[in-house]
Amino acid sequence: MMPLPWAHSPALIIPWAPQSPAASSSHRHFHSRHPHGTTLPPSLPFVHSKLDSMKSYPVQDIMLPCGLRIFFLYFSALFLIPLSVTNVVGSTSNDSNVEVNVGAIYGKKDWIGVMGFTCIQMALADFYASNPHYKTRISLYTRDSNQDVVGAAAAALYLIEKVEVKAILGPMTSMEAEFVTFLGAKAQVPIVSYSATSPFLSSIQSPYFVRAAQDDSTQAQVIAAMVQAFGWREVVPIHIDNDYGEGIMPYLMDSFQQISARIPYTSVLSSYASDDQILEELYKIQTMQTRVFVVHMSANDGSRLFANANKAGMLSEGYAWIVTNGVGNFLDSLDHDTIENMQGVLAVQTYVPKTQKLDNFINRWKLKIQEDRVNFPKSAKLNVIGLWAYDAASALARAVEKVLNMSSFFVSTNNNSSSTDLDSIKVSQIGPMLLQAILRTKFEGLAGVFSLNDGQLLSSTYQIVNVIGNSGRGIGFWTPDDGLSKDLNINIQSISPTPNLRTIIWPGDTSSVPKGWVIPTSGTKLKIGVPIRPGFEEFVTVTHDAVKNITTVSGYCIDVFDAAMRRLPYFVPYEYVAFVKPDNFTSAGSYDDLISQVYFKKYDAVVGDVTIIANRSNYVDFTQPYTDSGVIMVVPVKDANINRAWIFLKPLTWELWVTSFCFFVFIAFLVWLLEHRISDEFRGGSPLQQIGTSLYYSLCTMVFAQKENVVSNLARLVVVVWMFVVLILTQSYTASLTSMLTVQQIQPTVTNLNVLLNNGEYVGYQEGSFVGELLIQLGFKETKLRAYSDPEQLDELLRNGSAHGGIAAVLDEIPYMNLFLSNHCSYTMVQPTYKTGGFGFVFPLGSPLLPDVSRAILNVTEGHEMVLIEQKWGLQPNSCQNSSAVPSTTSSLGVDSFWGLFLIVGTFALIAICISTGMFLYEQRRILMCPDLPFFTRIRILAKKFDQRDLEFYTFRKAEQRHVGIAADAISSAPNTDFPPSPRKDIPVSSPSLQIVDVGVVDERRNTDCPPSPSSYTSNAEGNTFCFSGGASPSTELAEPASLYIESND
Repeated sequence: MMPLPWAHSPALIIPWAPQSPAASSSHRHFHSRHPHGTTLPPSLPFVHSKLDSMKSYPVQDIMLPCGLRIFFLYFSALFLIPLSVTNVVGSTSNDSNVEVNVGAIYGKKDWIGVMGFTCIQMALADFYASNPHYKTRISLYTRDSNQDVVGAAAAALYLIEKVEVKAILGPMTSMEAEFVTFLGAKAQVPIVSYSATSPFLSSIQSPYFVRAAQDDSTQAQVIAAMVQAFGWREVVPIHIDNDYGEGIMPYLMDSFQQISARIPYTSVLSSYASDDQILEELYKIQTMQTRVFVVHMSANDGSRLFANANKAGMLSEGYAWIVTNGVGNFLDSLDHDTIENMQGVLAVQTYVPKTQKLDNFINRWKLKIQEDRVNFPKSAKLNVIGLWAYDAASALARAVEKVLNMSSFFVSTNNNSSSTDLDSIKVSQIGPMLLQAILRTKFEGLAGVFSLNDGQLLSSTYQIVNVIGNSGRGIGFWTPDDGLSKDLNINIQSISPTPNLRTIIWPGDTSSVPKGWVIPTSGTKLKIGVPIRPGFEEFVTVTHDAVKNITTVSGYCIDVFDAAMRRLPYFVPYEYVAFVKPDNFTSAGSYDDLISQVYFKKYDAVVGDVTIIANRSNYVDFTQPYTDSGVIMVVPVKDANINRAWIFLKPLTWELWVTSFCFFVFIAFLVWLLEHRISDEFRGGSPLQQIGTSLYYSLCTMVFAQKENVVSNLARLVVVVWMFVVLILTQSYTASLTSMLTVQQIQPTVTNLNVLLNNGEYVGYQEGSFVGELLIQLGFKETKLRAYSDPEQLDELLRNGSAHGGIAAVLDEIPYMNLFLSNHCSYTMVQPTYKTGGFGFVFPLGSPLLPDVSRAILNVTEGHEMVLIEQKWGLQPNSCQNSSAVPSTTSSLGVDSFWGLFLIVGTFALIAICISTGMFLYEQRRILMCPDLPFFTRIRILAKKFDQRDLEFYTFRKAEQRHVGIAADAISSAPNTDFPPSPRKDIPVSSPSLQIVDVGVVDERRNTDCPPSPSSYTSNAEGNTFCFSGGASPSTELAEPASLYIESND
């Protein structure tokens, strides 16, 4: 049958009538499929050549208009499909039981379909045998789908229209189920499939579709976990071009995207592809660099794929293959040759817990197969699809029993019996209730817990199997909660290159994990693009010999890349290709143009002085940077010896100068305050002289010892603390001034970009560099920018200056400026630095070479080889070190650096003032507390008392004793003149003894002939009142102490 060119409606597969019985038999045999399209039997796979010899037409998809499609469905259902039915009722059926018609659609010549149907029979028999009291019994009506979409749809239409089934078990494949579910939704008949696993089928699209099997989408997480665990970055999926094969792809892409893995290519094989076509596709994949493949297809199609992959040598060392459960669930049923072709393959299997009930069922199933003489392949074994069929039938039987009222029948929505439109299809009145009963059914089945969520079986555990020898060996498990683990119930989720799995034997009989990629065999060598331009040729130099037609590439970047490639654990062939115009060997474009060639796959990589910036990383990947990163400003320097007369003031800020002076004055006042009453060195003379003495004493603490001695302990404490502060201040000042005089000998002409902006200066940048755009973003006008191409031109522009056609400063990347300053000492770098990624090598997005090259670059940069490369190309500092580094500007010292010291000395000073004042007021408490004196009078008296000497202090007591001794010696040594001594008016002679008395001091040894002094005395002279006690006279209390005088009682 040929495809109709005018047809554009959804495709239906129509079996063309064969010309002979032999051709008919072979034709049906070739297109018999298990639920995922498996050809029957496996012992005779893919007999394309036999079909060609029989001159039968190949079955192809044709596109029919809607009207013809509906007519063909009715025609096939009513005339072409045999009308035989099989009634399967429980053994305990009686007349009182309510029989419920249920349909089953499967391929009667497909051993997978026969296996599922056998399990359905056993499930119903077991269910009603264990529940004889149930009032319902299922009558099972079967139809043969002929492994065909149209056949399955016609069978479903017949069961709904003629038999009026309440539910349908099947069909087998996802393609068959896609159209049957629409019929079920139209007729309100639940379609319970135990083998259609494509994610394209869901209860959201068709509410009457119930999937009693696991959705294929859950396997995407399992495969992504395996890819992440082994550290693979790229994966190539291989699938069949039908709904089953394509259904998993969106979920694979999402899962890989979450782990940063890429799908560089997707291989799609036709289910009718010949071996030559499969080999051609495999050879195409083999020329690519990816060596990790995920296969999602039926077991029979997978057998053909691995047979051809083995021929192509793609099951050798370095390859990694992962198959989904479309193949993994059938490993035990594959023939010996297929297993041999799959050695080292990892397979995902649906995990079924081992139970005694399951073992008993397997044994009973084998006996039933023998009793029924089912023609099964010798290698065929019961698998999870049969268990899902058993659980689906059990769930349906439970749901039927819950819905007791089965008296309602189908109702036709169109009374016109001659109509062939699908609008006239009968509608089940019990369908909605039965659907809800099925969705709420939960029990422990053979395959595990039967529980539906959103109309499909909940995902459970998967087992990872390694094909070794004659079968598969379990190496681990995957669960939604724990991820990959060696055993179940262990909460270990591995994401490392050594996952928590058992030992794996990979293709090629090796236990080493494949790295997942190789150098493409088609290109033989990587094409490495290299930029070409004048200037800074130390980084990249491209020379071309036109006579010999030889291009030579050298430079700092080239040597670093060569050193990194030598450090790779494998050999990578590559060649350098200059990015030039073919006619004149000049640059073919900017650096962005060169990078775009990698994005468009013209080059495999780019090596050169390429800067890592954000917008470029959107299209390519960069390796680890191998140079300093950042853009910095370089400006000329000016003579620092000009205007240095006042440099001695610069070490300290004016705030610190003022603060220090204020503290000097404060300490001077404090010392005078504490020493004035007890030390003659801080007394005498005019107040101005006393101020000068105090300030002189305080200021001299900076340079030498003072001649004035402090005698007060409080003053000594304050002076010691202050001298400590002065010591730190002077040492810091000396260090800062020394630094300014010796280190900072150059000054930049411009300190920041704002000066350039405000003055309208011209700024330079390297031609073709991204720095020009950066300057525009910083606020510079394009008219104020001047480009340069080589270091000599840059030197000329900077020497001319902005006013003479040059520039005031240049902004460029640090590697360029370091090289420039190593040969030009009259310029310097100025902060700030605008961060960039540095120089890096360019690779395509997701390149598997990238991680290994980055690690190799780190090894090179951390070793001595990098030093040798820098020395070779003159990139290390030379004698021009002051120019090749950013000059350090020694900042002046401020108050913030010493406020702690000032706080300490101020605290001690305040404490000393408080203690001294308190002691003085305590001594003069009689005056202070005198109630008869006005307040200001007491203050004036206290001030006068404070200005007097403290004769009780030990310094004055020593002086008094010394003066008394001198006076006595003078009297005793005076010559005798025989004359009586002349009396003095102020010395009473009533007492013959000599006494040294201080004026104003009341002495009890005075002439006793005088009346005693009153206990108190009040004088109102001049309007002032004074309080005295203890016999003191007013004259003696207020008098200024005089010298010594001699009192005699003679």
